[in-house]
Amino acid sequence: MMHTVGSLRRTSCIMVTRRGLRSSSKSSKTPIVETLERRIRVTGPITVADYMRECLTHPQHGYYMKKDVFGSKGDFITSPEISQMFGELLGVWVVAEWQALASDGHLHLIEFGPGRGTLAADMLRTISQFDFMKEKISLHLLDVSPKMIALQHLLLCGRELPPNSRTESPEATRSIFGDIDVSWHRSLGEIEMKGKCCVIAHEFLDALPIHKFQKSKEGEFHEVLIDNAEDYDPHHFREVLTPSPNANCKMFANPRDEREHVEVSPLSGIIVQEIANTINKYGGFALLVDYGHDGTKEDTFRSFKSHKINNPLQDPGEADLTADVDFAFLRHCLRPLNVVTNGPISQQVFLHNMGIRVRLRALLSQAKTETQTKDILSSYRMLCSPDEMGDRFKFFSIHAKGHSGLPAGFTQPS
Repeated sequence: MMHTVGSLRRTSCIMVTRRGLRSSSKSSKTPIVETLERRIRVTGPITVADYMRECLTHPQHGYYMKKDVFGSKGDFITSPEISQMFGELLGVWVVAEWQALASDGHLHLIEFGPGRGTLAADMLRTISQFDFMKEKISLHLLDVSPKMIALQHLLLCGRELPPNSRTESPEATRSIFGDIDVSWHRSLGEIEMKGKCCVIAHEFLDALPIHKFQKSKEGEFHEVLIDNAEDYDPHHFREVLTPSPNANCKMFANPRDEREHVEVSPLSGIIVQEIANTINKYGGFALLVDYGHDGTKEDTFRSFKSHKINNPLQDPGEADLTADVDFAFLRHCLRPLNVVTNGPISQQVFLHNMGIRVRLRALLSQAKTETQTKDILSSYRMLCSPDEMGDRFKFFSIHAKGHSGLPAGFTQPS
């Protein structure tokens, strides 16, 4: 017998949002709903990880697979879309870390989940201004969405993909930003390494599937599952608890964790281990940027639609699903590989350390209208204000074992 979790404690933000969604009618019945309902009727309740995977990456109906989800006309906006300053400073970071390695070989700049390609374009435009790097760098984009790959190709290469092109993995081509080689891949292992690498993952890990666990009165963790809902429920699905700890509880939930609610993303752990192994083998560094915490938050699973936070059970396949990244868990996964990690530090600290105020003054001096000035200042505040993205987003770096010295941007304010 499964037990509902409707009475379980939520964080105040999620509780308010979900209460506000209560209604007497069902949320929309999307194509994903019918797929999941059939599966649950046959196999029983599924994990939150399976629910996320189906909603986000179903080949035909998955959220990321069929449309442009970014920007004012999409469901959320990312830092690179807010201001060019963000990507420019990440480009400066790549150059600084490359110089710190004192390397004269080739650098593979690899981005996981590059969205429209805006971040990559801003980084390339910045990096290409350094002559000593321009001829030594290639860009490698990791994506599985044909729609997003087509948008990236158009932005970075200045032309649409040919009609007969296999959009899952376009042929390597040259970027209009610095005339740098660009290629697309579905996994890190597909890249033929001929030098060191720099891995960038911005708002990638937060969309990877999570398992959710809830502590019982007896102090044991039970897994939260997704089940078909009753007719009177406001959505087509509901959260339920396993009647006793299952194998996932024993594998992923630390019984000594004092939190009542824990979210774990095993796939995130696997990916950062793959990144670390690649860095150790070929040399280089990585920068992970995401909503996150250092092992302190509890229930962060939510959806975004039309720039609003919603119940993650509402409109499956039509909304983004996300959960804050647990950087303490990632650090734990990386410990056996002996890589050097730094962070997480807040976005406002990192960007200020990297000189965003200097870049801000330069852009303001070029503004020709009062509207442009207001837009530039508004973008700066959104990126750096603690009430906006300044504290919610965290930066976390990985360097090969044996690396010494603090990475650029990671000095904590005194």
